Amino acid sequence: MRLSILSLILSLLAAAPVSAQKGQKWVTTWTASVQGPFPSGNSLAQPNLRFAFPAPATGARDQTLRLIVQPDLWGRQTRLRLSNVFGTKPVTFDGVFAGLQLSGCVIVTGTNRPVNFGGKPSVTVPPGESVWSDPVDLPFVKSAPQPELAGRKLAVSLHVVGESGPMTWHAKALATSYLTAPGAGSKGQATDESAFPFTTTSWYFLDALDMMAPAGTEVVVALGDSITDGTASTLNGDDRWPNVLSRRLHAAYGDRVSVVNAGIGGNQVIGPAEYSAQKPSSGGPAAQQRLDRDVLSLSGVSAVILFEGINDLGRATNASVDSIEAGMKDIVARIRSRVPGVRVIGATVVSAFGANGSHGSPEEDVKRKSINDFIRTGGLFDGVADFDKATLDPQTGSLRPEFIPDSTIGGPGDKVHPNRAGYLAMGTSVDLKLLAPKR
Repeated sequence: MRLSILSLILSLLAAAPVSAQKGQKWVTTWTASVQGPFPSGNSLAQPNLRFAFPAPATGARDQTLRLIVQPDLWGRQTRLRLSNVFGTKPVTFDGVFAGLQLSGCVIVTGTNRPVNFGGKPSVTVPPGESVWSDPVDLPFVKSAPQPELAGRKLAVSLHVVGESGPMTWHAKALATSYLTAPGAGSKGQATDESAFPFTTTSWYFLDALDMMAPAGTEVVVALGDSITDGTASTLNGDDRWPNVLSRRLHAAYGDRVSVVNAGIGGNQVIGPAEYSAQKPSSGGPAAQQRLDRDVLSLSGVSAVILFEGINDLGRATNASVDSIEAGMKDIVARIRSRVPGVRVIGATVVSAFGANGSHGSPEEDVKRKSINDFIRTGGLFDGVADFDKATLDPQTGSLRPEFIPDSTIGGPGDKVHPNRAGYLAMGTSVDLKLLAPKR
C-alpha cells in the first residue's frame, strides 16, 4: 500500500535527526503483521475483552494500551510504526511512551520516554495508512551490543483519543499486553500497574519497531502463516521457530542479524481474492497482497524465509498446486526486484495428515508433497529450510507424535501446528550458513 503524504512527511522527519550518524542505519527489530479489524482473526489464550472493548465497532475509547514487545536487538534509538490500515475512520494517538519492561506492565524507573511524531506529541492516522514516529533516545542502552538487554522487552504505551472505530490489530501475539478501562484517559506516562486492570494476548495499532544499528546489520523476515505466528507454542515463552532461529543466529553472529516475524494465523499464499476492512477474513490478506507492507516496507531487509501453503490446500480453499507455485514465484520475483542481493529461502510445508476439520485429507497431503518437491528442486529459492523433514513421522505421514500436544492451552493438539518441541526442531534445522551476514 502506498504511503500517504502524511506518512511520507513523518517518515522523512523521523529519519532526519539521525541520517548524519556515520555507519548507522535503521533496522527493523520487531514486527507484527496487521491482519484486519478487531475481532477478525485467530487469537489464542485471549482473556474476555468485553470490559476493555465493549463494542468492536467502537474499538478503543479514551484509553491507553500498553503493548509488550521483544526487540530482536537493541540500539540507542528506536522508532515506532502505528497502523490504521484496517480502520474506517481517522485515529488520533497521544501520550505515546516507550520504556523498558520490568515485569508485567510495570516499567523500569527512569526508562519511560515520550514519543513524538513530526515534533508533536500527537498524531492522527487516516484510515488505510500508517505513520512512523520520530527517533526516540533510549538512555538505558549504554552500548550496542549490550548482552544484559538480550531478550528484554519494550513496553510501548499509546493513548487513543476519543473512539478509534474498528481497530487494526494482530490477533495472535501469544504475549500478554495491558489495557486501561474505556474512558480512563492518557496513562502512558505512569510506570506502575494500577491503571491497567485488563490483559490481552494481541497487539493493536503498533506493527513495527526499528532500532538504530550498525550499517552492516541484516534483517531476516519470516513470512508465514499460523505455524510462523506460533500457534501451539508457549504463551509468553518466545519459543516460536523464528525465536529459536534468532537465538541461534545471535549466538553465531552476535547482533549482526535481526529476525522478525511476519506470520499471520490462517494466512494463504494466494487467497482470499478480496480482502478489506469491510470484507475481512480470519487469515488476513494473502501473502501476495500484504507483501509490500509486511516485508518490503521494513528497514534493512536482507533475507526472507517464505513458509506458506498449507492453508491454500485446506478443504475450504483447495487451491491448485500450479496456482500456489505461481503465487510463490510472484512473491519471490517482487522481493528480488525491490531488494538487491536479497536471499529468499523456501521452507517446506509440514504435514497436517490425519488432522480433523479443514486439514488432514489424503488429497491435501499429495498436493503438499508436490509443493515441497517444487520448493526443494524447482530452482526458485536460494536455499531450503526443510521443516517437513524436521517434523515428519515417516511411519504415519503425520507430525511426529511428540510434536503434537498443544503447548499453549494444553490438550492433545490438532496435528496441524507443532508444539514447543516441534518449533525447537524446526528452528534448529535451518542451516545458519544460508543466513550468515555478508559483511
